[in-house]
Amino acid sequence: MAHSDTHSHEHEADAACAVAHGEAAPPNGDRTLVAVFASPVAGYLLRFGADLGFRGILLEPDPGLAVKVRAEEPAFEVTSGLPADLDGAADVVVTDHHRPELGTVLRDLLAAKSRWIGVMGKPYHPAPHEVALAGLGVPAEEIARVHRPIGLNIGSRTPPEIAVSTLAGLIADRNGRPGGFTF
Repeated sequence: MAHSDTHSHEHEADAACAVAHGEAAPPNGDRTLVAVFASPVAGYLLRFGADLGFRGILLEPDPGLAVKVRAEEPAFEVTSGLPADLDGAADVVVTDHHRPELGTVLRDLLAAKSRWIGVMGKPYHPAPHEVALAGLGVPAEEIARVHRPIGLNIGSRTPPEIAVSTLAGLIADRNGRPGGFTF
């Protein structure tokens, strides 16, 4: 698309205007997005997240499945163990709340550094992660750090829509905006 060099404005610098004119700085890349469990949603989260400046990591605790995904999806890092370099800027999204490893993976993630942890699931269904974590002796205040539901309430139904909703919610939360998490 052509851009006119004659376009000018009579206002102070506006970040939204800079974006519209292709003058915005690229994402700074200081964010990490960890998608837990190989799933179609995880793939979209990590691929779309890369365009938003996230360093993507898939945490798939099943070593065999991790090897398979790594061979099929070279666009992001795949690990079967907790990433050692998680920091306070990492956002963690659990994409399957039915996996038997849910409790142990979340317990370990809660003990690691991360900015935000969320589990996908419908708000009107019981939250299986709460029972799993309580059964492992995780204190209630730690369990409460896990967000559910996640993503913006836009009526997402397909894996790409769910990924967009989730990423938009993470961006809103990171930027201190309400973003429509209310269900």
